Amino acid sequence: MKTKVRSVAVRKLPERISGAHRDQVYRDLESAISVDRPAVVLDCSALRELDPSAIHLLLCCLEEAMKRNGDVRLAAVAPQAQASLEAAEVDTLFQQYEHIGDAVESFHRPQFDFIQFDNPLQGEQKSRMNAA
Repeated sequence: MKTKVRSVAVRKLPERISGAHRDQVYRDLESAISVDRPAVVLDCSALRELDPSAIHLLLCCLEEAMKRNGDVRLAAVAPQAQASLEAAEVDTLFQQYEHIGDAVESFHRPQFDFIQFDNPLQGEQKSRMNAA
């Protein structure tokens, strides 16, 4: 069985996203998101300021990607921008990576959610074995 490698769009965000420049940034991002199963990495290395309208823009991009069974991931988020995401309580909505390559690679790895349940009997069995 052959699996198709997903194409990943990488877009570098400017230092600030504000005013008329915000519309231009959205148009650029829209072209990467308006596909089936978009895989978008936003390079945030130059981004220093994230005001509420810029955060709203990122959330809109994420929402549109998710509507198309895709995702938007952030890479190289500067501490100031990270603090803005945390203050707005949206930092956990985005998968974030220190390096752009890691973010791109994350789209090519299978994603699993593991939940570990404590087995209450397991502790009891160990204590019985130790007593014997």
